[in-house]
Order: sequence, then C-alpha cells, then structure tokens
Amino acid sequence: MSNTPALYWIRRDLRLADNPALFHAASRGQLIPVYIHADQEEAPWQPGGASRWWLHHSLASMARSLEKIGSRLIIRRGSSLETLQALASETGATAVFFNRLHEPACRDRDQRVSAALENQGLEVQDYPTATLIEPGALTNLQGEPYRVFTPFWKAMQALGEPSECLPLPGDIQSPTVWPTSLCLDDLGLEPSGENVAGHSWTRGLAEHWEVGEHAANQSLETLAENTIEIYPVQRDFPAKPGVSRLSPHLHFGELSPRQVWNQLRQAGLRNGTEAQTLAYLRQLAWRDFAHHVLHYFPRSPLEPMYPKYRDFPWRQDHEQLLRAWQQGRTGIPIVDAGMRELWHTGWMHNRVRMVAASLLVKNLRIPWGKGAAWFWDTLVDADLANNTMGWQWSAGCGVDAAPYFRIFNPILQGEKFDAQGVYVRRWIPELRGVPDKFVHKPWMAPGGQGKIYPSPVIDLASSRKEALEALASIRDAAN
Repeated sequence: MSNTPALYWIRRDLRLADNPALFHAASRGQLIPVYIHADQEEAPWQPGGASRWWLHHSLASMARSLEKIGSRLIIRRGSSLETLQALASETGATAVFFNRLHEPACRDRDQRVSAALENQGLEVQDYPTATLIEPGALTNLQGEPYRVFTPFWKAMQALGEPSECLPLPGDIQSPTVWPTSLCLDDLGLEPSGENVAGHSWTRGLAEHWEVGEHAANQSLETLAENTIEIYPVQRDFPAKPGVSRLSPHLHFGELSPRQVWNQLRQAGLRNGTEAQTLAYLRQLAWRDFAHHVLHYFPRSPLEPMYPKYRDFPWRQDHEQLLRAWQQGRTGIPIVDAGMRELWHTGWMHNRVRMVAASLLVKNLRIPWGKGAAWFWDTLVDADLANNTMGWQWSAGCGVDAAPYFRIFNPILQGEKFDAQGVYVRRWIPELRGVPDKFVHKPWMAPGGQGKIYPSPVIDLASSRKEALEALASIRDAAN
C-alpha cells in the first residue's frame, strides 16, 4: 500500500459496490474521489436536460455515500486533463484510477488524458465495468463486427458467466488536507423553468424517480424477486408493471451490468425463474450489442449505417409536424400518451418508443435524427449507443434493423397492448370518457365523444403508401 494519494476520477460510475476503480484506488492508499464537469469534452453529445437532472441527484447521492465511509466528493469544472494535473500537484497524488467509457468522444479523450498523465510520471489505471463484454472484444468467424444481434448473443453466452462482483472498498484512508471543491449547485445541472410542453422538468422527474445507488439496488431487488416472473409476458404492455426501469441506473453506473446479471441469475436459481431471467438477460446483452456497434461504427449517431438511406426523401417542411409529435398532439392516442409520459417522467415504455418512432420516421417522414435528438434531451436514460441503435432500427437503416417496409400501425398496436386504454387514459385525461372500443381511434367515436381530442395530423393509410414509395425511390436510384 502506497503512502501517496491516488485520484479516483468519477464519471458515470456513481456507486460504491462493484466499482473497480474505487476498489483498487482505495486499496492503494489515500483516496481522493473527484468528479470533473467537462461536458464540452463529450460534444456534440453533452448530456441533455433530463440527464443533467439525474446527474445532479446521482452526484448528491454519491457524495452522501462517500461521507458514510469517511471520504468525500471533490467537485471541479474545466478541462479533465488540466484539472487532474492540478489536483496531482495540489495533493501529491501519484496515480489516477478510472472506469472506462465507450462513447467515441469519451474514449478518445480518455486515451489523450492517460497518455499525458503517464508522460509526466503518473500511474494510470483504468477498468472495464460499463458493459458485460468490452466493445470490440467479440468478432465473427471472419474477424468482422457482428451486425445481427442473435449471433452476437450466442457468442456472448459461449464466453460463460461474468466474474463475481467486487465488494465495497475496505478501510478508506483520506488525505490529511482535502483539496478545495465546488458545491454541486455551482455546476448548474438542474434545468430551470419549463420544457417545450409547458411542464416543470424538476417537479415531474422528482415525482417519478428515486435516484442513486440505494434506489437502484431496491429496483433490482424488486425485479429479481417479483417482476422477473411476469417480465416475458407483460413487458410489452405499457399499463402493466412488467419492466425493470433499470436503464437510467445502468447508464449512470448506479448499478453495474455485472451486478444485474449475477443477482438475477442467483434469484432465478433460487426462485425457479431461470427461463424468465434469461429473457431479461437477453435485453441486457442487447445493451452490450449497442455499445459494440457504436465502437465499430462511431459515425452512426450522425449518419445511417447503410449509405443508400442518406438519400431518403424526407419531408422538407416538417417543423409543425415535429412539434406536434414532441408535444403529444398528433391525434394518435398511443403515440401522444407516450410523448406525454416522456414530458412528465423523462421515460417512455419501450413498446411505445418503437411505435412513436415508427410514426415519426415513416408516416410523418421526419428524419430519424430529429427524434434521436429529442429523446437525447428528454430521456433520463439517454444513452448514445442505445438511442442511436434504437432509432436506426426504427428507421430501417441500421444493424439488425426492422425492414423499412415494417411500419407499425399505431391503432392496432394500441388495441393489442393497451386494449382497455388504461395507459392512454393515464396520460391523456381528455379521453377518459371515450369507450374502450374507440379509445385508440377517438375520431370514430359516436356522438362527438372524441372531438375534445385533436384529429390525426396524418392519414395513416396514405402516409404508409407514401413511405413505401419513398423507399422504392432510393432502391431504384441504387440500381
């Protein structure tokens, strides 16, 4: 054990348990945890409004957790490299420990920072923890990146189970003199005022989420002991409690994917829910697949995977339609309910995300990047890899994508997955008096019952035909 301090550089690993950088830095000697707010280094994908809100409260939770083990959180703002260099000079630290990030801008930044710190004689240690499999670690038999999920999933399974989780760090040694720190409020992370829909971000998010490692572990416990049994059957029904809602906790590192995998595996064996557990673990592997794709195709957040889709004839004059979609005023109940859920909670059920995305890119023919940008700003679980692959999947232009001609009918989707309109009425109270038979097509309700709700902004049948014609035009151009 060294007598010199070590800097633990915190990013999106806001937990104490199963935290390799924290564990190994603490075992080395004096520990100085530091969070550096340098969102400009993630451009053009700095955290959006909902993510900043979550980050503020997760950092507050991490600060409290560190205090309980006799440490504290140092907060700085500015260049990551210059701040780490300054802290090393101020404290006499001889080592920097951090957990890896995989977004292209973060990965490039971390490589530059590591090289510069090592050049000035500092020890640098970094660790994998954000995914189950390191992006780039799996290729197919031809040495090429996987472009389809199923063989990727089979290759993951062939590697066996993840390793055991690390325990909480042991005895923490703190420096005799702490470096100065900003207050968390100095970072200005919490959005002020109202969002585009006229709702308070802070109030709505706070009503629907508990943030931090403790809350994350409670959610994982609920999933393992209760929700997992119904997950395969109910995960597609937005009115039912059939999903985990772990995605923001995973994104901000309040849980590691290894913790989720191992705890669910153990609970599945104990409770006889191995088959249901495997269905969920497959989704956790899909998250890894998204990071794998982003690793190999770093331009995918900005351009389609398949070049022919660059020439797709998107609707040019779409601002009014885009605004209606963002505000949940399309006149399509299942889509509007999802968009309003997003305004109020910073989250949307995954089935509804797919339906809302399909309407935007196919019926409205608005570029998928517009939808990706809106989700990026409004989702508390906004993750560059997953957001990008989800939107390219919906648009039919990415890896393992739904064919472009697969166009969700939002009325049928609503009737299938929200037959009694419970979800729709929860977020669209003006439809509470419309009978179940018409709740997903209120414009057809007798006696003017649906007239308090806007008419659809687009005809679904004709817009589907136009979308297929647009697809045919780029196919013809490619031939």
